[in-house]
This record gives sequence, structure tokens and C-alpha cells, in this order.
Amino acid sequence: MKQRMRTGTGIRGGARTGIRAAVAAGLALVTVATVSGCAFGRPRVTVPSSFPSPTFSSGYNPNDPTPSYESTFSPSPTQETYDPDGRSDASGSNCDFSNSLRQFTYTVRITNPSMNDSFSYDMAVNWMKAKPADGKAYGLHERSITVGPGDTETYTAKYTVNQSSIGRFWFTCEITRAHKTRM
Repeated sequence: MKQRMRTGTGIRGGARTGIRAAVAAGLALVTVATVSGCAFGRPRVTVPSSFPSPTFSSGYNPNDPTPSYESTFSPSPTQETYDPDGRSDASGSNCDFSNSLRQFTYTVRITNPSMNDSFSYDMAVNWMKAKPADGKAYGLHERSITVGPGDTETYTAKYTVNQSSIGRFWFTCEITRAHKTRM
């Protein structure tokens, strides 16, 4: 068996080589143009007239990915928000009545949750009738107290009854007001 080898010396073989070279050159040109971004035009984006046109503040370069300025805004400690009803900051314990002193007492503890501000608490403690619970108060104690940032203050609220003899009765202690004001 004889092996034949084809050589591209004829006109037809040379044409194939030329076509191959032209196709390879064209592909190379398209590849280079695509990589460099020149092959296809960028799509046009039109902004509807209902949208405002973008504006740039001074010191900002849209072509530079890092801003040439630093923000000067930082939240101020005085911008901390708070609820003026400070009853959630207050708690009580040792609700008591002394027959010999004819005096109600209640230990009140106020914790300021703010780490930045002092607050004045306008407190009211009531000793309320418990049985029957008809909304009547036996006594009222009022006091204003200032509590520093993150601090806790404790005091004893007292109310003395003006009657010389008091029979058996039921009562509860309530913090009815703890109005909170920033100092």
C-alpha cells in the first residue's frame, strides 16, 4: 500500500491557506476589538424627564472611585432619643405600712439607661386601695431626682397618714409618674 502526501503547492491549496489566514486575522481583530471595548457601541440610556438629573457636590469626582473628602457628620450624644415617660427606668420594692408610725413606705430605684445624658425624673408614688380596688389612693409621695449617665439612684418614698387609729386594710404601691427630662 502506497501512502500519499498532499502538498499545498497548487493554486487551490494556496487559496485555502489564504482564506484560513484571512479568517484567523479577522477573528483576531474581532477579539482585540471586543476586549478593548471598541467592537460594540455602548447602549444608550435615556433618563425619563420625570427623574431629576444627577448633581454632584463639590469635592466629588464621579470618575474617581474614592471620594476626595471625609464625612464630617457624626451623631451627637445630644441627639439620642428618649421616651419622656421614664416609668420603665424605675422599679419599686418593700411596699410597707408601719402602724406605729402611721406611715407608708416604698423603696424606689431609678436606673438611667443613657450613657451620655443626665436626666431629671419627676416621680410620683401612690399607695392605692387594693380591696376593693376602686382607684382610691391612701397617699401620694412626689419627688424630683437627677440620675447621671448609666447611674442608679435609690430612695425611700414615704407618706404619713393623719388618722390616729387605722384598722386593717389592703393596699398596693404604684409608681404612677416618672416624667423624664434631659438635663
